[in-house]
Order: sequence, then C-alpha cells, then structure tokens
Amino acid sequence: MQLTQHTLPNGLKVLLKEIHTAPLISHWLWVRAGSRDEGPGLSGISHWVEHMQFKGTPQFPAGELDKTISRDGGFWNAMTYIDWTAYYETMPSEKIDLALRLEADRFINSQFDPKEVDSERTVIMSERQGNENSPMFLLDEDVQQAAFDKHPYKHEVIGYMADLKTITRDDLFNHYKHFYVPGNAVLAIAGDFDTQRMLARVEELYAGVPSGPAPTRIAQDEPAPEEERRVVTQGPGETVFVKAAYRSLRATDPDFFALTVADSLLAGPSNLNLFSGGISNKTSRLYRRLVEKDLAVGVSGGLQATIDPYLYDITITVHPNSSTEAAVAALDDEIKRLQDTPPKIEELLRAVKQAKALFAYGSESITNQAFWMGFAEVFDRYAWFETYLERLAAVTPADVQRAAQLYLRPERRVLGVYQPDGSPAEEE
Repeated sequence: MQLTQHTLPNGLKVLLKEIHTAPLISHWLWVRAGSRDEGPGLSGISHWVEHMQFKGTPQFPAGELDKTISRDGGFWNAMTYIDWTAYYETMPSEKIDLALRLEADRFINSQFDPKEVDSERTVIMSERQGNENSPMFLLDEDVQQAAFDKHPYKHEVIGYMADLKTITRDDLFNHYKHFYVPGNAVLAIAGDFDTQRMLARVEELYAGVPSGPAPTRIAQDEPAPEEERRVVTQGPGETVFVKAAYRSLRATDPDFFALTVADSLLAGPSNLNLFSGGISNKTSRLYRRLVEKDLAVGVSGGLQATIDPYLYDITITVHPNSSTEAAVAALDDEIKRLQDTPPKIEELLRAVKQAKALFAYGSESITNQAFWMGFAEVFDRYAWFETYLERLAAVTPADVQRAAQLYLRPERRVLGVYQPDGSPAEEE
C-alpha cells in the first residue's frame, strides 16, 4: 500500500495511504508536545491542553460532537504521552469530512474558556487522586523521578498535584499556541479515499493556518547513569511489586532492535503500538524462571520508541510465598546468563517471531495503520515502520548478547520496590 507524503507551505506534514479493504477512514492529528516539553511548575500541561481540545470552538460547540460522531457510526479520542499528543477519529468513508473540519478548526480555534479550565482542573486532579490509589502508579512515579536528574521524562504525563493546582488559563493557552503550529504537527490519514481528492481537501482546510515560529525545546541531554539507584515506595494494597528500569535508547539508535529482541526473549515482546493489546509471554525466560518457579505471579517488560533515551523496565509481581530478594536475584541471574552466553538460534528465532507477530497484530487494522503513519513520523520517519521487520530479522545472537551487556548493567538502572501497608488499593 503506497504512502503519499506531502508538506504544505506552512509546514504541516501530511501522510496519506489508500486502503480499500473496508469503507472506513482513520484520521490522526499528531502534535509534538508531551511531558518532554514541560518545564518546572507546568507538569501535566500537555495532557490538560488535550482535555481542553474537547471543550469546543465557536464552530463546534462542546457536547455536540460526541452525539454526531456516534450517530455517524464513528469513534474518536485522544492520547497524551511523553513525546506527543494525538487526536483521532475513525469513521465511515462518506462521513470523514466532519473529522477533517473538526481537527482543522480546533487546531487553531479552541477557546479555553476560564470556566471550562476550572472545571477540567477538578477532573484532572480527581484523575490524579485516583491514580494515587494504584500501587503501580506510585511505584512508576518514584522510579521515573529517580531515573532522571535533568530531563523532563522524570515526571508522569498527568503531572504533579502541586502544578495542577496552580497552572493558569494563560499557561494552557500559551502552551497551545506555542506547540500547535503546522510545522510541529503530522496529519496521518488511512483508508477508503482517493488520494488526490483527500489531499486537495486537506490543503483547503489547512492552507490558511499561519506557519508560526518553531517551538523551542527544553529537554536536556541526560548524563549517563554511573551507579544503581534504589527506591522504596510504600502505599495501599497487599502485593509487593519490583520494577527494574534501565536507561534505554532512542528509537533511532541502531541498537534499538537488538534490545527489542532481548526484551522479547527475556520478558515477552513489548507492544510499541500503545493503541492495541499484547500476546502471551509464557515462553519467555523470566516467566519460566520467576512465575513457573513461584517466585512471582507475573512478569512483564516495557520498551517504548521515544525521541530521547527513556526507560526499559521489567516489572515483577512478587509471589506471596516468595521475597523481593529472591525475585531480584533470579532477575539478575537471567540477565547475567544472557550477558555471558548468546541465545541459541532457535530461541532467538522464536523471540523474533513473537516480536514480529505482536507488531503485525498492532498494524493490521485501518486505525492502527493510521496510528503507525503518524507515530513513526513523530520520532523519526515513516521508513522506520516500513523497515521494522527486516531490521528485527537481521538481529543476531551476538547482537542480543551485546545489547544485554551494554544496556542491562546494574549501574544503568533504578530498582524500585513497592511495599504495601495493607490498606485497600484499587485493583491493577
């Protein structure tokens, strides 16, 4: 399926892919604005701006669009992550113009009514308070803070409660105007349409949007970690969790694919498509060593494709009859085994096959195709997606061993332990 790429004079990157397998179109607008772009006192502002985008414009008043999109047989939503904010609609082909007009309008005409700002402050603070009942949120936040000294990756997307209390309407509006400019956005559309007609319609809707200045970035290079850091988080619940978070790689780093295969081999493949699900990890080394040996009731890995080096984390749910020390010792033993001896070719091929399968499952629908078009463009180029499988297949046993030796060293990690106090907690 051929991709058409076009950049408007104002800087908006447009990616179009015709897919005529179903009478559907998925439309995604990506903005390079996430927690990576939030300075002191402004944590959570990108996520809050995303919420405000659903509060209406003069042309599209709040409350009407949900009914209209549902009545037309479509669905829509938005997501904020550390590197980006994305808005999407998947609709029947003949109804897609509503999505096109909506996103082009709220890209520049959102109102940020002070009353709506105050109302949404309450909503987001309640969301944050709900998260604080979750053991894994509390542990994740402590580990992130410990993992970075300078880089804004150190705070959660939702932000700190102190900042949510003090961010103003002008802070939100200025963030919106600073980052929501054509040269900082990617429009990705996949589905049942004619490319030339779609491109003409996009040009018609966006041609009048001023280019605006390129956003300034605050993210700083984070020094390489020199020693292991440990944190202990206490909170509600009865379950002990362990999170080993290793400083990871940019998605554009050539070693990213060797680390991807190491992840698949150790913990089962991570799903880079945050929009879709996962597959079983019961053949992974850590599952067999930890879960089957009753040291843990669950284990998972998490590797994300990011602009700057983020974290590769391994999360262990400790078995009630085991201990933190036993689980961590087994984890370290399995990592050392991979560092000392390259995997056998049959094990490597199985790990690669599983990673490929997960990638395929997260790419097959029209909505997921449109997701990947914009997602890959945010941190690199669409070619990253197109060549993913061949670069994965090129990974050798020696590459996996080298990745484990380089990136899974104790001095590159934060080891976090969640110690429950026995009070009630929300279920994970």
